[in-house]
Amino acid sequence: MTQTILETRGISKSFGSLKASDSVSIDLRAGEIHAVIGPNGAGKSTLIHQICGGLRPDAGQVLLQGQDVTALSTAARARKGLGRTFQISALAMEDSVLENVMLGALGASGRPWRFLAPVMGDRALRDRAEAALERVGLQDNRQTRTAALSHGQRRQLEVAVALTLDPRAFVMDEPMAGLGAEGSKTLTGFLDGLRDQAPILLVEHDMDAVFALADRISVLVYGRIIATGSVDDIRTNPEVRDAYLGESA
Repeated sequence: MTQTILETRGISKSFGSLKASDSVSIDLRAGEIHAVIGPNGAGKSTLIHQICGGLRPDAGQVLLQGQDVTALSTAARARKGLGRTFQISALAMEDSVLENVMLGALGASGRPWRFLAPVMGDRALRDRAEAALERVGLQDNRQTRTAALSHGQRRQLEVAVALTLDPRAFVMDEPMAGLGAEGSKTLTGFLDGLRDQAPILLVEHDMDAVFALADRISVLVYGRIIATGSVDDIRTNPEVRDAYLGESA
């Protein structure tokens, strides 16, 4: 049986009378890309925040490699191997590519720092950052100002930051957002090869990318998972077509 790396067990979250997550159980297995799709307002962002530590569920558990991490902070989960990329980039645009990777990794690791120069002189941290940049194909851009990167390259840079912490799983929030057709195609190819490094829980609206990448898809509607299955299962599911896919399937 394939190992489960990341899992939610019946997590629920309400905001007043609105039930944003309603007993959501989902799992991510070694070597796979598991996509979560659904209409706007379905509760995808709330689910991601609960998995990554930004929100505490009202009920249920989040497990990483079998360990209950429900009470841990975002940084603590990162240190245990949960890598995250954001819908809106959290990178420092005026810093270089290498500085972003080193400082991002240092911040997520929980190590204290006060001044930039000593951090940049940390040989072990620099070597880890250089290796991560090579893995994502940005080694030749190490001294480039981050603002000068393309949108797709910034997504790759976020992955590089996560790679320095040797992630056990990635959670990616709409990595295709803002990309054109060519950029989406390039990033799709990159993510396809990344699953061997760590499995990916992918929240995405770009259905071409989802259908190209996903081993499994879960459909979230009004805070509930209404279906989980293969691409073909989801394409042909009448409830999913009515709730979200329509003719795009």
